[in-house]
Amino acid sequence: MIGAFDPVTAARAPATAAASEPPAAPAAAAAPSVRVRRPATPRRPTEDPPVVEWALIGLALAFLGAFILVPASVVVHEALKDGLALWKEAIVDPDAIAAIELTLLVAAISVPLNALFGIAAAWSITRFRYRGKGVLVSLIDLPFGVSPVISGMMAVLLFGAHGWLGPWLLDHGIKIVFAVPGIVLATVFVTFPFVARELIPFMEAQGVEEEEAAHVLGASGWQILAKVTLPNVKWSLLYAIILCNARAMGEFGAVSVVSGHIRGVTNTLPLHVEILYNEYAFRASFAVASLLFVLALVTLVAKKALEWRQRRAIREAARRGAPAGA
Repeated sequence: MIGAFDPVTAARAPATAAASEPPAAPAAAAAPSVRVRRPATPRRPTEDPPVVEWALIGLALAFLGAFILVPASVVVHEALKDGLALWKEAIVDPDAIAAIELTLLVAAISVPLNALFGIAAAWSITRFRYRGKGVLVSLIDLPFGVSPVISGMMAVLLFGAHGWLGPWLLDHGIKIVFAVPGIVLATVFVTFPFVARELIPFMEAQGVEEEEAAHVLGASGWQILAKVTLPNVKWSLLYAIILCNARAMGEFGAVSVVSGHIRGVTNTLPLHVEILYNEYAFRASFAVASLLFVLALVTLVAKKALEWRQRRAIREAARRGAPAGA
């Protein structure tokens, strides 16, 4: 009968209607996703804009290329232009061998002397209080402000035949100027600030707490120096020795004045290069100059290796909570 109520049909009707309706969309899909954009990191007041930064980097690279890389590449190219045979012939020349030996001898004498002086000067300036300390620091910086040629002239005025001590030295058969001792003295004078100026700021920043603790525990002065101070400054000391050695082997002005340019006797590598160039032996002069370039590369590699080792030691000490110099 039409219009009769069927309870079974009425109970199934809501479920059927619900099944026939399309499923509701997820709530996340209903609203479009909004990407949150992080604000740009503000530039610090002392930080330059990127344009200025890249311009300065480009200027520095151009300067290095024009004044260092291009001359160095020209030296290497001219040295090897005629082949390795002529390069080797210029290197094994007796005068070149004598110049190499004298250069190494002067460096082997002057660098340890400067290392000892630098340690003593840095120790006295950073660990003691006395009058005249500022004068001592100024005297250490003196070779930086005086031309190497002037320092060579001072050696000649002191130890030359007509100098203040020259007659006395001649009477006793001692020859300093135009001989190896004069070259060593001139090199020591030019290079002695390197070790001291490298150690003084480092030892000042390090402080005296460890030395005082060692003294309280009964250590003597030599024990404090050998077991506390030197181990703490070993990386700075080695770095300064490398720079001092590079300057000692490449010194020209002061050595040129006191050497006398005696071929095979008092000529170091820079002086030998000058003599060959003045004699128009360009290939031989560039070949010998390439040795100085190789020495410069070795010095640079050693310097960077020490800097890396020093930074690594500082990071390891920071992780252990130890002092930076330990």
